[in-house]
Amino acid sequence: MRIAFDAMGGDHAPQAMVEGILQAAREWPDTRFYLLGLQEEVQPHLPQESLSNVIVTPVTERIETDEEPVKAVRRKKDSSIVRGCRMVKEGEAEAFISAGNTGALMAAGLLVTGRLPGIERPALAPVFPTLNQQGMLVLDVGANPEARPEHLEQYALMGSLYAESVLGFARPRVGLLNIGAEEAKGTAFTKEAYSRISALPIHFIGNVEARDVLSGNCDVLVCDGFSGNILLKNTEGVAKAIFDRLKQEFTRTAFTKLAAAILKPGLKRFATDMDYKEHGGAPLLGLQGPVVKAHGSSDSRAVFNAVRQARLYVKQQVTTRITEELNRLERG
Repeated sequence: MRIAFDAMGGDHAPQAMVEGILQAAREWPDTRFYLLGLQEEVQPHLPQESLSNVIVTPVTERIETDEEPVKAVRRKKDSSIVRGCRMVKEGEAEAFISAGNTGALMAAGLLVTGRLPGIERPALAPVFPTLNQQGMLVLDVGANPEARPEHLEQYALMGSLYAESVLGFARPRVGLLNIGAEEAKGTAFTKEAYSRISALPIHFIGNVEARDVLSGNCDVLVCDGFSGNILLKNTEGVAKAIFDRLKQEFTRTAFTKLAAAILKPGLKRFATDMDYKEHGGAPLLGLQGPVVKAHGSSDSRAVFNAVRQARLYVKQQVTTRITEELNRLERG
């Protein structure tokens, strides 16, 4: 297997990116890792004794987080993001992972790697932590702020296949984000999406309200990119606020500090269960090859988990399965 990785993307690049890839290279010696980055910045973080399955692939440009995505992709042809997406397109790599500029990665995915035949809009699909510790795939969370009902229909199909193949859900339960659980609730947009998804050969359980998302009452949650991005940012913000407030309360007095010491093992388990780093990255489903967006603040553990996720993506032939399912639906 061949996986390309963006060493220049992310808050802790290139050190955390290189460390994560080295861990992955030792864990999976059958996989070749192409480390795309500026030679002078990547080289100092590599061990003196190089690993045979880690190949440093120099680039001359990088796309910064504040750059306008489409312009940057078109102007910086030799950036790590553009090169990685091109390697997938041309078959040099079977997957590409980046923690860099999300918009640029989505633009490069569309303009360089390209969409699968029949897919109108790719979807960004992270795994949300849930209280039942299983996680939930949510798509879309920002690739397409303005979606149509047929896009959500395709999201539901792709999400179900990915959740089964990569996340290990048997017959994934697919829900549609809405303001009420009843079938008649929502706008004309969500009602038509409901009708379309209901006709798919998947386990559709109907509408799901935002307040029930973290309870894990579905395995795949479908929504437009605008609503999904708000849901993502709100969930991250609430989680951070809760942990910050708990820290304040547990350090307020000697008594609360003692209570914190007693509860510490349980709190650490809870924090791990709710940590995005345990779930790897978010695939851009609907492209002609696996492209995975790792979180911008990924550390080496998150990088390692993103590699594990990408390997499953490739091994389970998710892209081929999506294409076959689309062709089957078109044949009626």
